[in-house]
Amino acid sequence: MPVGNRVFLKRNNTPKHIVEQFKELPASNIADTMNRLCALSSQIRLVSRPEAPIMAGPALTVKVRPGDNLMLHMALDMAEPGDVIVVANEGDRSQSLLGEIMAAYALHDRKVAGIVLDGNIRDLDAISKMNFHLYAAGTTPGGPFKAGPGEVNVPIAIGGIAVHPGDLVVGDADGVIVVPCRDAEAVLALAKPYSAADQAKVVAAKNGTAKRAWVKESLLKSGADFIDDVYRA
Repeated sequence: MPVGNRVFLKRNNTPKHIVEQFKELPASNIADTMNRLCALSSQIRLVSRPEAPIMAGPALTVKVRPGDNLMLHMALDMAEPGDVIVVANEGDRSQSLLGEIMAAYALHDRKVAGIVLDGNIRDLDAISKMNFHLYAAGTTPGGPFKAGPGEVNVPIAIGGIAVHPGDLVVGDADGVIVVPCRDAEAVLALAKPYSAADQAKVVAAKNGTAKRAWVKESLLKSGADFIDDVYRA
């Protein structure tokens, strides 16, 4: 088996009924229930204009040689409706990995839920108007090479986070988080009530009933001093 140049045709996906429920939860609420250790780097940001506020789908992982998108093309042909294609590019910013043609194919033909790139895109003017979630680290008119090698449906690292094939990928305007497939059901059970409580806090913040005593209590617990005087140099 040629490690570093292979395509796995199967993966174990997060169950669809679990995926659908995550589409109702902000990425920030989910991340909080995972101890805030699941978010991709803020360099990878939303560059399209989706109508749906939240993206959730199983990861179709891709590992490419920096600046080369041959295996990304393979993944596009393999993608199933609702997939999120996640591409590890070793943080390279020299070439774009995707442009308008590939994005249109992903959206209209393959009907993916989104694409997450640890790299650049081009044709931003067109892509920024497309109705699906596309996350990228930047833009450049310089196009990619198409020679390989690379891998599809293997574990990757992107934006400081490990992603396995079939893991749940959730994204919104804030960015992208990853929920390991094996943990998705347990995280969902925590995230649902957490999100409901968070929304209640928003209501309280607006109507003047927010409870703020915890702030001073936490500072006192940390050992902070409160001095009833002005600072004197």
